[in-house]
Amino acid sequence: MAEVSWPVEQLVVAAREGDVESIAALVSGAHPHVRRFAHSMCASPEDAEDAAQEALIILFRKIGTLRASGALASWMFRIVRNECLRRARQLAHHHEPVVDATVWSAEEEVLQRWEAGRVAAAIASLPADQRRVLIMRDVLGYHGRAVADALGLSVAAMKSRLHRARTTVHRTLQGAPGTAMGDDDD
Repeated sequence: MAEVSWPVEQLVVAAREGDVESIAALVSGAHPHVRRFAHSMCASPEDAEDAAQEALIILFRKIGTLRASGALASWMFRIVRNECLRRARQLAHHHEPVVDATVWSAEEEVLQRWEAGRVAAAIASLPADQRRVLIMRDVLGYHGRAVADALGLSVAAMKSRLHRARTTVHRTLQGAPGTAMGDDDD
């Protein structure tokens, strides 16, 4: 069976108009593309499968709201990307270390939140390839080999990206106002 380019315009139009067979064919045809993209974006294979499944469910439910038939692929990939990011944020929140019973003052609480916000902003400003490696390795705690495998990289390439990401975050935090107070001329 020869592979047909995805998505076929007539199939998208029929699915948008509510044709059940076209919707089923579109979801079925989208599955390998969505799954492959999810595996390249998500932190773990399990998250990738869940994100792909969620994207296909959204496709099934909301195909009628798609305005331009030619935008289906980018719409699907945006859904997958958002789902992978949502899962990574959710996982990071579930793996936060348990804080001891020490009661912090309001000032300490504000400073902790400010510092966490600075770190999050520094990570968010990284290029996507470095950000993914840093989040998977340092935030989610995956082993280096698992990160490399999940992202389709050699271990050496993963380590290189991780080093660049850590260095950039460190420099960003050191150069941020309020950390060095302008006292040093490094």
